[in-house]
Amino acid sequence: MTLIRHQYVERETGEARTELLRSDRAVNVLYSFAIEKAPTMFRALTSARMSRLLGLVSYDLPIGPSGKRFLRECGIDFSECVEPPEHLDTRRKVFERQIRYWEYRPMPDNPNAIVSPADSRVILGSLGETSLLFIKDKFFDLDELLGIDKPHFISAFQEGDFAIFRLTPDKYHYNHTPVSGTVLDIYEIPGRYHSCNPGAVVHVVTPCSKNKRVVTIIDTDVENGTGVGLVAMIEIVALMIGDIVQAYSETNYENPCSVAQGMFLKKGVPKSLYRPGSSTDLLLFQKGRIVFAEDLITNMRRSDVQSRFSIGFDTPLAETDLKVRSLIATAVRQQ
Repeated sequence: MTLIRHQYVERETGEARTELLRSDRAVNVLYSFAIEKAPTMFRALTSARMSRLLGLVSYDLPIGPSGKRFLRECGIDFSECVEPPEHLDTRRKVFERQIRYWEYRPMPDNPNAIVSPADSRVILGSLGETSLLFIKDKFFDLDELLGIDKPHFISAFQEGDFAIFRLTPDKYHYNHTPVSGTVLDIYEIPGRYHSCNPGAVVHVVTPCSKNKRVVTIIDTDVENGTGVGLVAMIEIVALMIGDIVQAYSETNYENPCSVAQGMFLKKGVPKSLYRPGSSTDLLLFQKGRIVFAEDLITNMRRSDVQSRFSIGFDTPLAETDLKVRSLIATAVRQQ
C-alpha cells in the first residue's frame, strides 16, 4: 500500500512540515479495508473496550528504547514541564504532563481575542454557504454533533463558523478555555472511538459527530465575557482515548474541579484533560460574531502543502500547527 504523506504549516516559520504519523499503515488498512470488508471487526476495534485495552498496552508500560526514540522524534520539550523528566517514566505520564503554560504559552492581552484550546493542528471552516470557508458536512453533521435533542443550540449555530483542533499523541493534552463566559449547559454524547489520523478522517463520513464527546455551551455575552455570543466547545475522544476528565483550574493546575452549569469560565486556563491517545477539539461560533486570524486562513489555502485533507475533500485544507492560548480569532462586537 502506497501511503501519501501528510504535511502541515508551522505557524512561527510558515514552513511546511511532514507529520510523523504513528501506526499509519495499520490505521489506513483499518479504514480503507476493514470498514467495508470486515465491518464487525471494524466496530470492535473502534469500541470503548478495545480503545481502553489499546491504551493500557500502549501507555502504561515503562518507556523502553522504542519509547525513548519516539520521544526524541517528537521533539517534546521537557524543560517546560512542571515535573522533572525522570518522573515521566511511562507514556501515560508523558501524555498527561502538566506544563508551565503561564511561562511558555503566552496569551494575547486583547480582551477581544479568542484563543486556541490546545497545542494542536487547526483547520477553519464555515457552515454558511456564501462563506469562502464553507466546508459543510465534511467533518461533522451539526444536528448529530450537538445532539438531536438540543434544537435550540443547533439553531443558534446554523450558518456559523467553526475550528477543528487535532491533537497528536506527542502534544500537551490539557484543554484550555478559548473564551470567557458562563456555562449554559454541559453534557456528554456517547459514540465510537475513531482515529483522528488524517487518512482515517477522510474515509469516515462526518467523523467528529460519530465519536464520544463532551459538549460545553458557553455564553460570552455576560459581564467580563469575551462578547462573541454562544460558543460550543466540544471535546472529542479518539482511538486509545480512555476518558475526558473535566479539571477546571483558574490558577495553574490548583484545585481542579468539574465544569458545571452556571459556572463562569475564565479564558486561557485548564478546563479538561484527555486520557490518552490522540483526540480533537471543535469550537462552534455564531454567525458574524468572530473573525479568524488571517495567517490561519492563508495557511489553510496553501496549495504547496501536501495535506491528506486537501486530497480527500478536493479543496486546499492545510492545517496550521499552533500553541494553546495563541490567537485564533477576534471578536466582532455587537453595537
